Amino acid sequence: MDLNGKKAWFFHGDVFDMPTKNMEWLAKLGHFGYQILFFLNRGYNWFLLRLGKEKHSKSKIIKRNTKYGNKFLNNFEKIVSNLAIENGYDYAVCGHIHQPKMEIKETKHGQTLYLNSGDWLDHFTALEYQFKRWKLYHYNKDKLAPFYVDEDEKDLEIKDLIAAITIIKQQKKN
Repeated sequence: MDLNGKKAWFFHGDVFDMPTKNMEWLAKLGHFGYQILFFLNRGYNWFLLRLGKEKHSKSKIIKRNTKYGNKFLNNFEKIVSNLAIENGYDYAVCGHIHQPKMEIKETKHGQTLYLNSGDWLDHFTALEYQFKRWKLYHYNKDKLAPFYVDEDEKDLEIKDLIAAITIIKQQKKN
């Protein structure tokens, strides 16, 4: 897809998840386990909030701290980035692994901007693209995080720059 003169590859990412792609029962088991963990985590977080503490994501902790999880995440990013570079994509935009990230990946053949939207359940993240700029939006952390700006797009017109940084406050109703 052409995105303001840049070549973008948008896809989900499950095509690169060979264990679940080749073994449907494993995918169903994993989905069921994730649903149980998510349900239990909601109760845990409700309890934490009642104690005045911050929420925690058990699924995020499990994914990050397992040997298989780390290996899978690293392999996924490497495969996606290498394919994007080989095929001349400026952007590789995906999800599937639920790990929010925006990072320039380079090989001897070129570079691509790897973008993973994360998810809205554990990370409260999304990708935004406006005024030829990318932003990884973190709802809980930084509502005004900076955008990634391509080198050739740094000279925005003043009206576009003002529109990008203007915040409109909602008026309170009586």
